[in-house]
Amino acid sequence: MTNQIGGSTAATELAALAPWPSPAPAITAAERAERMARAQALMDEIGVEALIVGAGPSLRYFAGVGWNATERLVAMILPRMGGPTMICPRFELGSLEASLGIEAQIVLWEEHESPYQLAARVLNGLGAKSLAIDPALPFFAYDGLRLAAPGVAMANGAPIIDGCRMIKSPAELALMSQAKATTLEVHRRAARILKSGITTTAVRRFIDQAHRALGADDGSSFCAVQFGVASAYPHGLPGEQKLEPGDIVLIDTGCRVQGYNSDITRTYVFGTPSAEQRRVWDTEKKAQAAAFAAVKPGVPCEEIDAVARRVLEAAGFGPDYALPGLPHRTGHGIGLSIHEAPYLVRGDKTPLQSGMCFSNEPMIVLPETFGVRLEDHFYITETGAAWFTEPQPSLDEPFAPKN
Repeated sequence: MTNQIGGSTAATELAALAPWPSPAPAITAAERAERMARAQALMDEIGVEALIVGAGPSLRYFAGVGWNATERLVAMILPRMGGPTMICPRFELGSLEASLGIEAQIVLWEEHESPYQLAARVLNGLGAKSLAIDPALPFFAYDGLRLAAPGVAMANGAPIIDGCRMIKSPAELALMSQAKATTLEVHRRAARILKSGITTTAVRRFIDQAHRALGADDGSSFCAVQFGVASAYPHGLPGEQKLEPGDIVLIDTGCRVQGYNSDITRTYVFGTPSAEQRRVWDTEKKAQAAAFAAVKPGVPCEEIDAVARRVLEAAGFGPDYALPGLPHRTGHGIGLSIHEAPYLVRGDKTPLQSGMCFSNEPMIVLPETFGVRLEDHFYITETGAAWFTEPQPSLDEPFAPKN
C-alpha cells in the first residue's frame, strides 16, 4: 500500500472539493461561424449543396444546441452559400431560442405535421438538389427525408462533419484540458477512499459526486470500477464486487465540461503487487509511451496502433487481438463525443494533424485473471504530441505529485 491509496473517506475527500477555480471560456459565436464556413468549404469540395445536422454532438458543435436526438426532428440545414435554418417543433421554440449559439432562421412544425416535408420545403427554397446527411442522424429521419424529397440526392456528410470536428481549436483544447484535469483529480481522490470490503457501487457513487463538486456538467459522464478478475474484461462485468487485498483496481471514468469529454483510466493494486502484476503493468506503460513517442504530423493513425502492438508482441503478448494481449484499438478521437473520428487502429490511414486529440490506451488482458489499462489523452502539435494530463508514473505511485 502507498500513501496515495487508502487512508481517507469519501466525506473527507468531498469536503475538500470546490468548483473549478478558473473555468475555460465558452465557445464563442464567432468560432461557430468559422466552423460553418469550414463546413461550407468542405461541401464545395465534395460537391453538395446543403448539409443537415441532427440533434446531438454535431448540432452542439455548429449551433450550440446541446440536445440529444429523439423521435422529433430537431436539425440544422446549412446551405453551401448563405445562413443556416433550424427545424424545430413549435412547442420547443422557447427552449431552442435560449440554447441557440448562432444567428439562424427558424422554421417550426406542429405535432401532427411532417418535419421531413418541412425540411424538403426548406431545401426546395434553397434550390438544393443534393444533401449531405449527418452520419449520426437516425435512419428513420434519413428515410423520412428521402421520401419527402425524392428529387434530392443524398450523400454521406461524414467528410464534412468529421473534417471540421477532428481538428480542435485553442478554445476546445482549453475546455478539454479542464475536463481531463477534473477527472484526474477525481481519480486521485477515489484512490484515497479505497479500503478492504468497499464496493464498486460505493466508489462509482463517490466519483460521480466528486465530478459534480468540481463543476462537471452532469457529474460522471460514465464510470467503470473493476476489481480483481473483473479487470480482465475491458468494460467490466455485471454486478457488484468488493475490494480485497492484492486486487487489481481498474477505474475508467470521465466527465464533460461545456460538452467536451474526458476519459482517463488508472490501474494499480490494493496492497502488494505480485511479480506478474508488475510485469504486465510495466509492459503496458512501455506500450503507451511508445505510442506517444511515435506521434508526428503526417503519420497515419494506424501506425500508432502498430507501434504499441510491436511493444506488446516483443513481450510475448498477442499477436494482433489474440489474448493475452490487446483486444481492441490503441486509441480513439475525442471531443464533443467521447469516441469520435479518427481512430488509432489498423485500417485508419488518416494522417495525423495538429489539433487532433486522441486517447492512448493499449490495454493488456490476461483472460480470467486481470487486465491493465493506462489511458491518457494527447493532442497533436506541429512537432509531435503533448499530454493533456500526466500519465501514471508507476504501479506503486499512481499519481504524479501535485505542483
